[in-house]
Amino acid sequence: MKNLINIGKVAILALGLFSLQSCKDYFDLTENPNLVQDPPLNSLLATATHKAAFNNYRVAYFNNYYAQYFASPTAGSDTDTYQTTNNTSTWDNLYYALADLADYAQIAEESKANHHLAIAQLLTAYQVGLVADTWGSAPYSKAFYKEPLLNVPYDSEEDLYKVQLDMIEAALANFAKEVGEVTIDANQDLLNGGKIELWVRFANGLKARALNKVSKKSTYNPENVLSAVAKSLTSNGDDVGMNVFDGANPWNAIARANLNQDLDGWLNSNFIDALNGTTYGLVDPRAGYITNKTVNGVFKGTRSGQGNVGGPNTVYDECYISMNSTISADTSALSIITYSEVKFIEAEAAFRANKKAQAYTAFLKGVQANMDKLKVPAADAATYIAAISKGEAALTLSDIFREKYIVTYLNAEAWNDARRWDYQYKNFQLPMGAVLGNEFIRRVAYPLNETTENGSNVPEEVPLSTKLWWDKP
Repeated sequence: MKNLINIGKVAILALGLFSLQSCKDYFDLTENPNLVQDPPLNSLLATATHKAAFNNYRVAYFNNYYAQYFASPTAGSDTDTYQTTNNTSTWDNLYYALADLADYAQIAEESKANHHLAIAQLLTAYQVGLVADTWGSAPYSKAFYKEPLLNVPYDSEEDLYKVQLDMIEAALANFAKEVGEVTIDANQDLLNGGKIELWVRFANGLKARALNKVSKKSTYNPENVLSAVAKSLTSNGDDVGMNVFDGANPWNAIARANLNQDLDGWLNSNFIDALNGTTYGLVDPRAGYITNKTVNGVFKGTRSGQGNVGGPNTVYDECYISMNSTISADTSALSIITYSEVKFIEAEAAFRANKKAQAYTAFLKGVQANMDKLKVPAADAATYIAAISKGEAALTLSDIFREKYIVTYLNAEAWNDARRWDYQYKNFQLPMGAVLGNEFIRRVAYPLNETTENGSNVPEEVPLSTKLWWDKP
């Protein structure tokens, strides 16, 4: 150890305060004697929790275009139309974080710091999932060696899924032990404030999410999902997120950039039409707490691939990310998982287990929790919930996925659901000019730097409409 990761000319510093050591891997590594070579565990904790939240944002930043929360104001943009794009920076940031976590876990184990080890394992599981759910097969099992290994083989998608579950189980086992030789500094834990009971709930939430993700597989077991849900988040107060920024929440920064004509964060017509009554004939009061009305006093989205069709792009004639929403204000947390999402995981698993009463209760609680999080007035929330309350016998998977789609806005997990649901949201339009014909996008091309530097191991590229392992029966 005691190495600084260098990729190209980029060096990683831990929050500007501590430099991170990282186990030798397929990156170019060098010693730097000017850096702190033995950072304390709680400094590594701060870095690990910070990076995990930002990596959710980094992945969501582009995959929320594929889930069609976003659309470009420019017609025919690459992301909108499913062109091959280069996501090297996101790939690199994920592997920076995973390399840091490899060190964090090793130091924690050597220090007999059980809860630090558990956190390192859990955040590893989470970010391995971000990699696998974006690209598919990827380096992991041989990516973090003590000696340089510049051409690293890839693990299969299925193996990476098993890594996630194994790491979560290992984390839960270590959380169940005594804290160990080094306690958790609440101020350095940017996700759960040092509360181990919240980390345990977080771990079970990620477990439930992972077990539910394989709903198309014959091995899917909804009872296992429900078992994890029962030990997971119990209220909005358990939501896992981070709100320590150099400035403002990055979603808020995008909204502010629009004021300076740096156009980004425009909301998709599929998403807005699900809120404004166009698609479902019911106006969702959350619309006004997610975005703002246009200059024309309506909620209007932008169709992917079409671009802005109103006035000049500097006019608010279509909806953008809001600076005022409780999920994209300047101090809003970057959420990794929320109680409302967990209730929809429960609703789906219970529905598939033919436990309709449990599914219906969880469904309604998930909607109410999201209304509460967005600070929708109680009367407006009650009116909407009454309108969608059809009774447990009438509940469908379409209802569950429809409402969960609103809940997972701005979260990287949303694209997984869109793919599992085969994009079957009502009146969900393909982007104009999509290059995959009548197919929606299912994966992202491997980044250019990886194909250049580790090309002998990168899997052969397939059409971006090719389903990932968990997305197939």
